[in-house]
Amino acid sequence: MIDDLTLMFDSAMRLAAPLLFVALGELIAEKAGTLNISVEGAMLSAAFAAVMGSSAFDSTIAGLVIGVGIGLLVGVIQGYLSHRLTVNQFVVGLTMNILALGLTGYLFASTDLDPGQFAVWRVPGLAEIPLIGEPLFVQRAPFFLVYLMIPVVWYVLNRTRWGLEVQAIGEDPQAADVTGIPVNRRRRQAVLIAGGCAGLAGSYLSIGAIGGFSPNMTAGRGFIAIAAVIFGGWGLKGAVAGCLLFGFMDALRLALPALGVELVPQLLIASPYLMAIGTMLLFAKSQRQPRSLGIGFERRGL
Repeated sequence: MIDDLTLMFDSAMRLAAPLLFVALGELIAEKAGTLNISVEGAMLSAAFAAVMGSSAFDSTIAGLVIGVGIGLLVGVIQGYLSHRLTVNQFVVGLTMNILALGLTGYLFASTDLDPGQFAVWRVPGLAEIPLIGEPLFVQRAPFFLVYLMIPVVWYVLNRTRWGLEVQAIGEDPQAADVTGIPVNRRRRQAVLIAGGCAGLAGSYLSIGAIGGFSPNMTAGRGFIAIAAVIFGGWGLKGAVAGCLLFGFMDALRLALPALGVELVPQLLIASPYLMAIGTMLLFAKSQRQPRSLGIGFERRGL
């Protein structure tokens, strides 16, 4: 029984990790007032780029760097179009997602790839803890970055001038502009961070967790990370809890057939997504989103 639980927890953590990477960046973007739906496209593009880079340079580190770079590039494009040219941010995000889906599918079909995969790291001592040791401390190398990123994101948002400016922009960009805060520049910077985090998530998924690429392998996980941020009430602890909950549900979906529980296959596949929608509907209305979320900013004349 203990072994079965350990395996399920291990699966849940591996499935939650890419969501955590995306959600941490998306939280920053949404705090600044941008609902950055292009994270799905950034994640998928990075997953392919990481595989391609790993194959070309015979190095998983190179693949990871290239994948993060592609995520940053998507963030640059999203930020430039949304917050410099003031194109509708939802239209830009949707376009980036469709482009990523089509382009990666085409390149995958026309490219011969032989990617590597990150090795499994084992943290001495901690890995021996019953039940949670292996799920938390025996994982592929990029996984452990999440333990660093969670406190860093908390510190940046709550203990730095930049983070406080970002949150002020998300609440009232006009008032922030009056005090001299460069609203659209901060928003572009926040979207850039979200793109980089999505790039890390896609790279971890392809050359970390899976060791390869398949068309549309992200399967909407970028949107699930957005839902986790909303479900978490736009707070760090809530977003992390939402990602872990989805990872657990996805792991449960995979474990039930092995345990002899027979359900309709389509219902099993849909269950984590239904859970995400249900929890979002249940809790989102009780939470207050940043007031300027999804609203573009243009300086008013004085």
